[in-house]
Amino acid sequence: MGLLGSNFVKAMLRRGEKVNVWNRTHEKAQALEEYGATSYNDIQDAVRGAERVHLTLKDDAVVNDILAQMEAALMPGCLIIDHTTTTAQGAAERTELWKTKGFTYVHAPVFMGPQNALESTGVMLISGAPEVVALVEPIITPMTGKVVNFGTKNNTAAGMKLIGNLFLITMTAGLVDALLLSKALGIDVETVNALFSSWNPAGMLGARLAKITNETFNQPTWELNMARKDARLMMEEAQHGDVLLKMIPAIAAEMDQWIAKGFGNADWTVIGKDSFLK
Repeated sequence: MGLLGSNFVKAMLRRGEKVNVWNRTHEKAQALEEYGATSYNDIQDAVRGAERVHLTLKDDAVVNDILAQMEAALMPGCLIIDHTTTTAQGAAERTELWKTKGFTYVHAPVFMGPQNALESTGVMLISGAPEVVALVEPIITPMTGKVVNFGTKNNTAAGMKLIGNLFLITMTAGLVDALLLSKALGIDVETVNALFSSWNPAGMLGARLAKITNETFNQPTWELNMARKDARLMMEEAQHGDVLLKMIPAIAAEMDQWIAKGFGNADWTVIGKDSFLK
């Protein structure tokens, strides 16, 4: 019953569902009683007789531990829907393990914040056997703005969640470097915001992905030599302003390796060469 789980519960209660709640810190579960949930100190009491169980936990180890604690009280055939961000391997192993125990476990990670969970917006991911997806989709669709099905492999959704989170982390780190450079240059945040309000670099994502995966590096729109020169300018300006950039030096080092291989005149996206599956 963290921020995400608590708001999932509030939204479920608004839709008229009966919800039992449990949390390792009981007070967090108990706080939901005012909204109509029934809280339990004992996890087995919480899941006993439940048609389905939703998990929003920390990682594989915690998920495995909590599942083990509740197993003895689960109703035969209970549906277990796990929204935790975990490894793809862990999701696959749990799917198969709990199938042998007579239960349906499905991993349905989310790109949703607490407000999304409360408002039933955002994106939820799913993958797995068609009959399992058909069973679960009508249940999770009211919980989110969009459900994306990534096919029959039972851990693809888990992998896609990690890929998405990786992009969010690197995007945020890029913003940090941009703000550090703006500090070094004496440019205020409002001016930086004005740039991104007028120019949306996210619109380039599809083209950059196609450039890398199609390997059209010999048709440059921004040569690697020129991109590396700009990276040098960024680091020099930061140094003049007594600021240390965090991401750009590592990327510049990667660029140097590709320039040394003879790709200086290629499109700068060549640094992603051989990074994708054929």
